[in-house]
Amino acid sequence: MKSQLISLLLVFLTYTSFAQSKYEKEINAEIGIGLTSPYESTTNIVSTGFFIQGEYVVKIKSWLELKPYAGFITTSSNGKDIDNNPTHEKVETKAFLLGGKARLRAPIPWVAPYLEVGIGGSIGKFETFTDFTNIEKSGFTYHIPIAFGLELGKNNGVDIGFRYFFLPSAEQFAGAFAVGISFPLKS
Repeated sequence: MKSQLISLLLVFLTYTSFAQSKYEKEINAEIGIGLTSPYESTTNIVSTGFFIQGEYVVKIKSWLELKPYAGFITTSSNGKDIDNNPTHEKVETKAFLLGGKARLRAPIPWVAPYLEVGIGGSIGKFETFTDFTNIEKSGFTYHIPIAFGLELGKNNGVDIGFRYFFLPSAEQFAGAFAVGISFPLKS
């Protein structure tokens, strides 16, 4: 599975690196509040932290973009649930994220909603300790990125949205509320 994922990522990155110059290209830089939560828990726990991500964007059509990405997320538990009650459950992530995704967007000036989906890999440390799960993992695992939000501005250069990285082998999802800015690249 790992070799197939790495092969898929290399093909995707190679394609976008040598894509014909007729496509618009840009760099998108995002920063936000990192969040991690388990798939199942008896208390509502969410760990918080920091998220940063960079994307190389290739605009295939006004409504379709291909986006290889690299990012980093770190979250830590404070021993409390979201209602500020003490809990023995814990979920934490510290990982480097790498992958590719496609964005479907409404080509509307000023406010353009979008939805993204893709596949990627995470390298780092993942902890999920709940009444249902006892997982402590280090190393490489795959993830499924899903994102939604709005592109704002006349040329849709500001991005506000939610990013989720589902980590099935750690039984958790990492995510963020992030703000991004796009920088067009000259052909």
